[in-house]
Amino acid sequence: MKLLFIINPGSGSHDINLKEVISAHFEVKNTEIDLFELPKDCSLDKIKAKINDSKADRVVAVGGDGTLKLVAECLLNTETPIGIIPAGSANGMAKELGIPTDIELALALLEEGRLKKIHVVKLNDEICIHLSDLGFNAYLVKKFDTMPERGMWGYAKATWHALWNHRRMEVQLKLKDETVNSKAAMVAIANATMYGSGLKINPDGKLDDELFEVILVKDYSYLEILKIWITKLPFNPKKIEVFQTAEVKIVSKHQAHFQVDGEYIGRVNTVEAKILPAAITVVLPNQSDQIAIG
Repeated sequence: MKLLFIINPGSGSHDINLKEVISAHFEVKNTEIDLFELPKDCSLDKIKAKINDSKADRVVAVGGDGTLKLVAECLLNTETPIGIIPAGSANGMAKELGIPTDIELALALLEEGRLKKIHVVKLNDEICIHLSDLGFNAYLVKKFDTMPERGMWGYAKATWHALWNHRRMEVQLKLKDETVNSKAAMVAIANATMYGSGLKINPDGKLDDELFEVILVKDYSYLEILKIWITKLPFNPKKIEVFQTAEVKIVSKHQAHFQVDGEYIGRVNTVEAKILPAAITVVLPNQSDQIAIG
């Protein structure tokens, strides 16, 4: 087996040399490895060219959700499996799929794991493998990116700033059978069930069906989200509504902050989302009890 590692050197805390750890792990194995460190502002075409030249059996994203998204875009609707080495700040999708956070265990999984096809969501010109949203959380992501502090302290400061400065939106959701008009603090387009922090925004989400969820957070109802995370009680429909759909058009009266898989995209008025079923193949643990995968 040959493995191509797409390594994002800018991911995570830079505590370890990822290339050295990967090389050492496979030194005594028969597995052929190819290491490609992403240069700054690397284009998709360059990554695709490297994947084509390498002719690897599996391509491994080494980084956070943004790195995985890049690899997924290159391998969309192909049979080449994608492995995941969680080396980012939050690693939301790795947690969703039950990938070990220990790098040695994650590396061992690459050859032994089972393969599973999952869907992604197309959002305007982007794809979403994990979670995207308009409004409060996207504003928080933008603010966090400008913070000198990283980790939980920086996240807490960004959250406090967002709570004071972000205002509710006026949005319209155009679904297949209904149109919903509402004020909202946030609208999430959920491929997965939880954010990298572990906050479960979408308890009923599955990654291998042909639907995704649209979560309309009508107010700053984070206690409501914590309630369902801790108690498993249903959402209060007066505060949060969940819609299952294969496509949606979201229109905001004023330009709203927008993020995809933890990457701030900018301010938009309209997001059109549709499901791309069985779009990528991922390498999973052989025994997975994750609710997001059947």
